[in-house]
Amino acid sequence: MTALRPERESGAPYEGAAESGPPYGQQPYGGTGAWHEAQEWSGYEHPGDGSGGHTAAQPYGQAQQPPYDATAVLPSYDDPAPGSSYGPPPPRDGSRPMASPVDDETVALRAADVGAARRAAERDEGTASAPAPGGRAARRKAARRHGRHGNGPQTAEKAAETASEAPRSRMEARRAARAQKPSGAVLVSRLVGELFITSGVVMLLFVTYQLWWSNVRAHQEAGSAAKHLQQDWANGRREPGEFAPGQGFAILHIPKLDVVAPIAEGTSKTNVLDKGMVGHYGEGTLKTAMPDAKTGNFGLAGHRNTHGEPFRYINRLKPGDPIVVETQDKYFVYKMTSILPMTSPSNTSVLDAIPAGSGFTAPGRYITLTTCTPEFTSTYRMIVWGKMVEERPRSKGKPDALIS
Repeated sequence: MTALRPERESGAPYEGAAESGPPYGQQPYGGTGAWHEAQEWSGYEHPGDGSGGHTAAQPYGQAQQPPYDATAVLPSYDDPAPGSSYGPPPPRDGSRPMASPVDDETVALRAADVGAARRAAERDEGTASAPAPGGRAARRKAARRHGRHGNGPQTAEKAAETASEAPRSRMEARRAARAQKPSGAVLVSRLVGELFITSGVVMLLFVTYQLWWSNVRAHQEAGSAAKHLQQDWANGRREPGEFAPGQGFAILHIPKLDVVAPIAEGTSKTNVLDKGMVGHYGEGTLKTAMPDAKTGNFGLAGHRNTHGEPFRYINRLKPGDPIVVETQDKYFVYKMTSILPMTSPSNTSVLDAIPAGSGFTAPGRYITLTTCTPEFTSTYRMIVWGKMVEERPRSKGKPDALIS
């Protein structure tokens, strides 16, 4: 800022000013004593001898001014007035303190920095809340969702999620829905996978039924049939020499294999073999002799796997191992003589009166056991033969093979 103009110091009037009245710099200050009051306010000292001072009647424009200091800086318009409550009064020595420059823009930036520091501290503490996108209604909804009205502080992760969840247009929502919908190839692959899983479960259940549950059921049925048969014998109930298909008439004992199974007429899979019983070849061209016949071959069939599997381990029999057939009147004891590990299912000659391949050369009283092989298949047949060595009436008690 520049100094005062010279014409104001000399008291000369401005150009074009009215001639009447005192000039601008010569107007009285305001009466007697006004100058001294002003000097007391401004802090100037006036010596009593009148040098450098003014009398009460001396006009304001003719008063002795303090010397001008070119280094002085006028105060800012933003500084508080001297003597006001917004700032300290000027010093008594006539000097005026330097006013710190104040910038509205700088103040605003400082205020923003304070707010940013506070938000940074809140983010460090995990309590910062991100501004909700959209208008006032969207911000209110975001505040209700994220705990501004009593639901607890909002974490920085939730604030980021809220900021990223900008409202979508209808077209964008449809595109997002179509993008999330699986394609035809994905649906087909899912269907094929479900079919494989279902098939696997079904197969697992079937195997469990065949290998475990069928044996449980067959053992129950076979045990019940043997028990009823023994009760009938104990009660003296007589049965005719001819038996109906599926009817039990004897009990097979193989002590070495711990096998006790009822013998029923016929080799029906459903009515005889699947019930855990041993079937007698007594029908059609495969009809064989009964145990009490004077000569002949007593042929039996049984499962090697599943459904009670009474013949599963007949391959472990050795020559001389006993095979006992118990009837209502007698015990027929056979000794194992030979085994044919594998033959065709159509080889029915093994059931002849003099079985082919057994090593027998003359008629006699023989027993033939047939079953499937290899295990869990029905591709071939395994044959075991035996020769009767003892016929013991029930009145004489059990044979030694069943006692030991």
